[in-house]
Amino acid sequence: MRSVLVANRGEIALRIIRACHDLGLRAVAVYSDVDRDALHVRAADAAYPLGPAAPKESYLNARRLIEVARRSECDAVHPGYGFLAENADFAQAVANAGLTFIGPPSAVQRALGEKTAARRIAKAAGVPVAEGTPVLRELADARAAATRIGYPVLLKPAGGGGGKGMRVVGREAELESAWRGATGEATTAFGAPELYLERLVQGAHHVEMQILADASGATVWLGERDCSIQRRHQKLIEETPGPTIDEDLRARLGDAAVAVAKAAGYVNAGTVEFLVDRAGEHYFLEVNTRLQVEHPVTEMVTGLDLVVLQLRIASGEPVPFRQRDVERRGAAIECRITAEDSLAGFLPSAGSIAYVREPAGPGIRVDSALFAGMTVPNEYDAFGEDRAEALARMRRALDEMRVSGIPTSLPFLRHVMREPDFVAGRYDTDYVPGHWPPAERGDLPDGAAAAAALVAVLAARSRVTRGATTNADSSWARAGRDEALR
Repeated sequence: MRSVLVANRGEIALRIIRACHDLGLRAVAVYSDVDRDALHVRAADAAYPLGPAAPKESYLNARRLIEVARRSECDAVHPGYGFLAENADFAQAVANAGLTFIGPPSAVQRALGEKTAARRIAKAAGVPVAEGTPVLRELADARAAATRIGYPVLLKPAGGGGGKGMRVVGREAELESAWRGATGEATTAFGAPELYLERLVQGAHHVEMQILADASGATVWLGERDCSIQRRHQKLIEETPGPTIDEDLRARLGDAAVAVAKAAGYVNAGTVEFLVDRAGEHYFLEVNTRLQVEHPVTEMVTGLDLVVLQLRIASGEPVPFRQRDVERRGAAIECRITAEDSLAGFLPSAGSIAYVREPAGPGIRVDSALFAGMTVPNEYDAFGEDRAEALARMRRALDEMRVSGIPTSLPFLRHVMREPDFVAGRYDTDYVPGHWPPAERGDLPDGAAAAAALVAVLAARSRVTRGATTNADSSWARAGRDEALR
């Protein structure tokens, strides 16, 4: 492996490019029309245009991505997360083109991507699963299954995850409208309306286990991440070690994750997700067949570089350590700074970033592709010798962080890091509705941030007037610019 096409954008593209450079690999970026000036484009050795901003015409355009990989003489493709990262057809198309797909093979993605099939694999491997159904074709089938299982139940899309299309159904009268809504959202998000039903595990912790596997079948688990702080079934805060996970449960979860991975023939990095109930019993949820947004949490406590390991495994190397060699030290917490108005029900916010100041200092890691004038997601991590120190450092980091121009999730995150139940580790997947918004809302932009935002806007306008160079000054970058002009 000498040259890698990074088939993504923003923070994760920049993260992968840096890992490639650490290994002496050439990294090739792609960009849509609106991402021409993005940081990942500047950092890459070459950058090629994909087309208009619409995902289906750019980052979801598999044919164009493979065409760019061939033209730029890449021998591998890293999909990042999101977009085509868990698309089995794309993984197969990459392989058919004679390129290496950095992730699990298409057959594994296909087997684990359909959620009821993944449940069957887990069950056959002896891993507990919550009571549920196969794919349901009709509302009447769902009604009969819900009556048999008992309310409350959870309607879930069979063809995708990420919280899209999920509906909690508390009683039979809610089932028909939930069915219609979930079917429509699943069709829009995944192109497949199929749903299945699962018993709702109330008051549970959402806990995931990071795994690594090589082509010989050697598989290890690196530890858990508690992802229970969510809105709309999508994660906002992750931490390790989980505040409710003891060594015995950690080992059981790790063994279960490895059993599922081996049963599916898994290769490369992945995450096996579980629900853990109040009694400490665990139930398989799904496998994310890709790198996770929250992977830095595991990196900080293990000292491992998961992207470098992905690249090495994809090039044919074995996992370079055994289970007994994995060491975890300290505690890490990740907060996702998202372009959402947390005081308005986490509604998406649009517009330009006028000003940004990112935190620094001991134990703070910022994974970002953000700069004044653009809007992209960020992930912020804090590490400490124990959970108390990690919390203290995260509070400082969030207090230092400034973003002006659009509403963000910062007020929510600052509140949670000081909220007594979260600080004590007393939280589960029902935390957000019961703790947000607070009775008093005192987290408003300060005068200094507002003044700095004005300065940043004026400076950005000045830079636009003068013009700017967006690519790196390497020969590969110049080739990318020439390709863009053609």
